[in-house]
Amino acid sequence: MSVISLASGSSCWRGLEYYKNNKISNLKKINKYEFTSTVVGTNNYDVYLDVSHPRRSTCTCPLANGKRILCKHIVATYFKAFPEEAVNFEKEQERLQEEYEDYQEKLYNKTQNYIKKLSKKELIDELSYILDYVPDWVYNDFIRRNDIE
Repeated sequence: MSVISLASGSSCWRGLEYYKNNKISNLKKINKYEFTSTVVGTNNYDVYLDVSHPRRSTCTCPLANGKRILCKHIVATYFKAFPEEAVNFEKEQERLQEEYEDYQEKLYNKTQNYIKKLSKKELIDELSYILDYVPDWVYNDFIRRNDIE
């Protein structure tokens, strides 16, 4: 398992932000797999990064201190030690976003085509069914927007 696969999405994004804003100082390479750094956040946090065993990594921030959590400071240190991983992470996120947007567009188009093929009675039945199962706020918004009261 890698640092990125074990950290939360939020920690990855915030770690990338810290990396891009040069919040990592005193990066020291202990060996091929271990690094230390100081990350400037609300306070200065000391980070120990173990790439071969990421859960052994530590940070003195309140979120990770004494826990096996990979916080944004650990991720930022990882990106500083391996800048190509920051580029790879960002590219992969962009690819996933494009893939998701393509999927949503295709689904929207399929839905529109389906709706256009329905008869008036089928449309009424579908709308009635949907309004019976949507959250109250959606139903109330429908009532308000269509001045039904």
